[in-house]
Amino acid sequence: MAIKGVLFDFSGTLFRIESTRQWLTAVLADTGTEQPGAEVDRLVRELERAGALPGGPPPEAVPAHLAELWATRDESAERHRAAYTGLARKVPLPDPRLYDALYDRHMTPAAWRPYPDAADVLHALQRRGVPVGVISNIGWDLRPIFRAHGLDPAVAAYVLSYEHRIQKPDPELFRRACDALGTDPHDVLMVGDDRTADAGATAVGCAVHFVDHLPVDRRPDGLRPVLALLDRPGAAGA
Repeated sequence: MAIKGVLFDFSGTLFRIESTRQWLTAVLADTGTEQPGAEVDRLVRELERAGALPGGPPPEAVPAHLAELWATRDESAERHRAAYTGLARKVPLPDPRLYDALYDRHMTPAAWRPYPDAADVLHALQRRGVPVGVISNIGWDLRPIFRAHGLDPAVAAYVLSYEHRIQKPDPELFRRACDALGTDPHDVLMVGDDRTADAGATAVGCAVHFVDHLPVDRRPDGLRPVLALLDRPGAAGA
């Protein structure tokens, strides 16, 4: 296979969301909401169990009244916000305004960190003339995150589920991503952390390489094998 384009997932692949504790304490500080340490600890545990942080731990259980919304949460901005604030509302917070404040926080550049090797790998692909696309199941515009962290110049195209109202693993979203790169799907490598959603790329002929969804400090070089794949005989840039 000659790799002529690479698609990357966003959360858990190129970037990692902050911890639930960092997320909550940042919002409490920004809103001037004071809580004793033991109460913060309790809220962190309950928000994690609820799965209220997008990109964080999944919910232990999705309430029946949110099940349909949860299943299609990445098809629109409205559904995404409603799903995650709905999960957060399982946890009583000291101020009802905190639910939207928490959701808003997760869309800020400060809430995300790129994996240590993300910049090196993206810029190496750019130097080799291999176009890069970002394909994500998401309900908001992640482009400002890439710009804030200096990675936007290395990305040729963004294909976001909420803008197309299609979620991975639907093959159509991968087909549109390959079209955005101007590359035949059989010449594209999909890199992601979700063995179900990202595996949908195989239906259109892409090869798939999986990485582990780990904290940033526990995965310093999980993306570098992508460059090794390009260095195989017959691959682009070899």
